[in-house]
Amino acid sequence: MMTPLLKRVVAENRSLVLPLVVALVANVLAYFIIVRPLGVKSAGAADRAEAAATALRAAEQESAQARALVTGKARADEELSAFYQKVLPPDQTAARRMTYASLPALARRTNVRYDARTTAVDEGGEQDKDERWGRMLIRMILEGDYENLREFVFELERSPEFVIIDDVTLAESSGADSLMLTVNLSTYYRLRPNGS
Repeated sequence: MMTPLLKRVVAENRSLVLPLVVALVANVLAYFIIVRPLGVKSAGAADRAEAAATALRAAEQESAQARALVTGKARADEELSAFYQKVLPPDQTAARRMTYASLPALARRTNVRYDARTTAVDEGGEQDKDERWGRMLIRMILEGDYENLREFVFELERSPEFVIIDDVTLAESSGADSLMLTVNLSTYYRLRPNGS
């Protein structure tokens, strides 16, 4: 194993070789006891830091989505409130007033003869205390040629009054070239002052 020359060098330089061997053993021990565990720990910390950064990005995205949802809900609430305050009539009297003059005027503007109109309030069974709006039903019977009746329906749909066309029935009239249009309409109104 050890050659005689190597034995002689080690024996003659024992004072120098012994500290070198001790230092080498100490370095190896220090590597396995201190440096390697710290390297493993450092790699684990880097992995944890990357996982934490990924979790942070996901949380920030969720937070942004939640803020967008809250903002969207607030905007929807504002728009609904504006609808209740600006579009929906404040009460049954206002709803009746809104349609009483405007529908016959629209018939005159579109050259349609206004034959009859009936108005009723939809009771909808037992009215709940929590109801927000009421419904008024309007039935109109009009007479005219097809183009004028079509123009009436078109203008009614474009009108600023909150009126919904529920049903339209077109039939031949007893007059020559004239048609009879029966239109069932609905309008809604607030039952409580603030619409909520």
